[in-house]
Amino acid sequence: MLPQATDTGGEWENGLMTASPTPEHSTSGVGPWVGEWPEGDHYDPELLERGDTRNVIDRYRFWTMAAIVADLDQHRHPFHVAIENWQHDLNIGSIVRSANAFAADTVHIVGRRRWNKRGAMVTDRYQHVLHHPEVADLVEFAAEAQIPIIAIDNVPGCVPMETFEWPERCVMLFGQEGPGLSAEAIAAADAVLEITQYGSTRSINASAAAAVSMFSWMMQHRGAAGA
Repeated sequence: MLPQATDTGGEWENGLMTASPTPEHSTSGVGPWVGEWPEGDHYDPELLERGDTRNVIDRYRFWTMAAIVADLDQHRHPFHVAIENWQHDLNIGSIVRSANAFAADTVHIVGRRRWNKRGAMVTDRYQHVLHHPEVADLVEFAAEAQIPIIAIDNVPGCVPMETFEWPERCVMLFGQEGPGLSAEAIAAADAVLEITQYGSTRSINASAAAAVSMFSWMMQHRGAAGA
């Protein structure tokens, strides 16, 4: 039987969630290490002893959280993901989870600092997350980093995503479910893209739009990014 999941919590430090490696239930978890323990500072003795029930890929099984983050930092892709959070959007957690899956550089939360982490499935512990109180703060960050802001919304004049050549370094900016991007965010964008749809609904879920956009970037740049 897999060990009972526990939660020791954690705190934010330098844009990362710091916490002791804490097993959580997943369908791909494994029990304690059988046989002689492997050597290496990246292994967590507690996980080797108790089992690793975290939702991590096999490569990172039994690794410490810090070791996983350090390894991810060696091959994160050069795109960022930003989400406006004026109304405590429940999609943010899912967007963070997708950003982790596609190895995004950083996730930027614009607006309210607090966001619902349930949908992130603890992937925020492995993902760089920064907070910006206003859109202007994100714009300042992008200007200093010399990376364009690419907004994704279905507003008049936007460009179909399938016709767009993604910059290798960019910030993908998403709005809230329902109202979409604020007027300030649209005005700050270097380009505004739409996801072409073929059904009756006018828009798709914000977290789904984010996943589609990240995959679109990957289709163009995965080889160039060295993944």
